Amino acid sequence: MTQHDQVTAAVPNHERRPIRQLLAASVGNAVEWYDWYAYTFLATYIADQVFPKSSGNSLVPLLSTFAVFAVGFFMRPVGGLLMGAVADRRGRRAALTVTILLMGGSSLLVGLTPTYASVGVLAPVVLVLARLLQGLSVGGEFAASTTFLVESAGPGRRGLFSSFQYVSTSAGQLAASGVAALLVAVLSEGQMDGWGWRLPFIVGAALSLVGFWIRQGAHETHRAPTEDGDRPGLFDALRHHPRQSLLICGITAGGTLAYYTWTSYLPTYAELNTDISKGQALLAGTVALAFFAVLQPVGGLLSDRIGRRPPLLFFGIGFALLSVPLLKSLTGSFISLLLVQCAGMVLLTGFTSISAAVNAEVFPARVRAAGIGFPYSLTVALFGGTAPYMGTLFKEIGSPGLFPVYVAVLCVVSSAVYLRLPETAHGPLER
Repeated sequence: MTQHDQVTAAVPNHERRPIRQLLAASVGNAVEWYDWYAYTFLATYIADQVFPKSSGNSLVPLLSTFAVFAVGFFMRPVGGLLMGAVADRRGRRAALTVTILLMGGSSLLVGLTPTYASVGVLAPVVLVLARLLQGLSVGGEFAASTTFLVESAGPGRRGLFSSFQYVSTSAGQLAASGVAALLVAVLSEGQMDGWGWRLPFIVGAALSLVGFWIRQGAHETHRAPTEDGDRPGLFDALRHHPRQSLLICGITAGGTLAYYTWTSYLPTYAELNTDISKGQALLAGTVALAFFAVLQPVGGLLSDRIGRRPPLLFFGIGFALLSVPLLKSLTGSFISLLLVQCAGMVLLTGFTSISAAVNAEVFPARVRAAGIGFPYSLTVALFGGTAPYMGTLFKEIGSPGLFPVYVAVLCVVSSAVYLRLPETAHGPLER
């Protein structure tokens, strides 16, 4: 055997096929998040059809819709724990297969949800069930795909590979936003209310099958234990690594609130607090998401050179200082919303482009997926999933200006965690 052959044999198979690994993780992840975000972009239409109208306040159905959005988030910790355990015990591919199929089924269920006018209270019950299944799937998806992506990276490339978590997430969100904007542009208001809002979810169910097929060609990155006694228990990560679990909560809190505010809720926030039209708000969100996706690999590559802590502090301190002035500067114009959203995207990249790498570098391989999945998803449920509801609620009680302050305060908390975070960019990743 030549020296080249010896070196090649020593490199894991998945590291010799990085494009294939990135595609397997990214395509499935994009489909998952397309399904998840379609709900947010079409929330106002779902509210009109699935919830009873209130004669006293037009915001009540919308608040109900965002409450269901938050309920779906609270299944994510369960999904992170269960699917993370599957990934640690049976391998990353097994978990990724289950999550993509769960998401396809739940997306189809949303698309077929009956209206309140036709079946009464059964309509919101069906919607809640679909969102619970989606939450289970998305929580498991992050746990498995995060570990899969970072473990697929070669030396000095974990930040770059990590960035594709949000490249694919943004691609899915961009597709959902683009489809919603297109439907709003070509269909009448009556058609959108009647059946148009269902189309993206039915398409998402079909795309899930494509993601399932692509993932069958991925290479496993984790050699799962063959003996039952060697397999980690469901709560081993929490039991043996409590400090790391709390660390992930602190890392994630400000980032997830800022992320869901800027990438999901901002168009609705602008509609509620300015006179911008629904179509313009969706279009601004679509353009800003494309810009955000392009930034991610740049942030990942930069962190591989300078470390993880500087980008995280750039994000945390930036949002702490600028959340209030940025959101207060919104007017009813398209350009105003686009500029505010893009400015936030630049700051947000300091967190999103490397969060997968930072999380994976905290835990040992044996419990990495479950160790990441539960505390991350729990924090996202508490702060990210409730962002649309909190923003709408502040508007309802007559204090919309408190929402930007809420974002800024939580980013201050996470910044304090980043200051004490050990640097993990240049050390080896435990296999």
